[in-house]
Amino acid sequence: METFGISSVNGNLISSSFNNSPHLSNMNSSVSLKTSFICNGINSKILFSPNFRSSSKRITVTKIRSFSASNFKKLSQENLKDGLQDDRIARISSAIRLIPDFPKPGIMFQDITTLLLDPKAFQDTIDLFAERYKNKDIAVVAGMEARGFIFGPPIALAIGAKFVPMRKPKKLPGEVISEEYTLEYGTDKLEMHVGAVQAGERALIVDDLIATGGTLCAGIRLLERVGAEVVECACLIELPELKGRDRLGNKPLFILCFSG
Repeated sequence: METFGISSVNGNLISSSFNNSPHLSNMNSSVSLKTSFICNGINSKILFSPNFRSSSKRITVTKIRSFSASNFKKLSQENLKDGLQDDRIARISSAIRLIPDFPKPGIMFQDITTLLLDPKAFQDTIDLFAERYKNKDIAVVAGMEARGFIFGPPIALAIGAKFVPMRKPKKLPGEVISEEYTLEYGTDKLEMHVGAVQAGERALIVDDLIATGGTLCAGIRLLERVGAEVVECACLIELPELKGRDRLGNKPLFILCFSG
């Protein structure tokens, strides 16, 4: 299993989804899953747990905490292991600063530089990604310019993979292949060195944030053009209102913080 979603009001399950299919069941139902998310749009409550998992045993959901979305930042995930809350998610979320009207009016900028100033939160971020991917035979971690270069290399080192930068045009010195992608106004390109990735290698794409999903899609196309297998895309933050996840097709997306 990959994803299992639940929405609840006052402890009662109102809807759930598994592989994008709606289901109805009881909040205390036993479920066996590897990755779960819990979202509740009622009363502006959101719950999210990226790592509630069991390989062979069944786990019973009996108690779920919620966090108010009325604050400027939504604490969006609880990372659960063996039914216990992982407080690293809260530490990471609280370390990310929001800057209003940057780089232009109406934009709420997710500033991860404050996370980098907190060694514990930064380490927690890398650890959570590394724990997810260390046993998945990932040979390539591809990082998106520019903040994917911050998170990608330490993740690659932690799981024993090589790091491949994907850059804007005319930034890489060697022979490159390019993929164009659409922006709100116009287009841009993403480039990768020829020979950096070999056919058959399993790849992970890393960036700090997914918004419209354009750069991730371009990265997927670049890797698949050379015959690599894109296992998953991983981002620290998702802006769900921009529906970037929908553009990824059947490619899995793993996030730590869900912001709205």
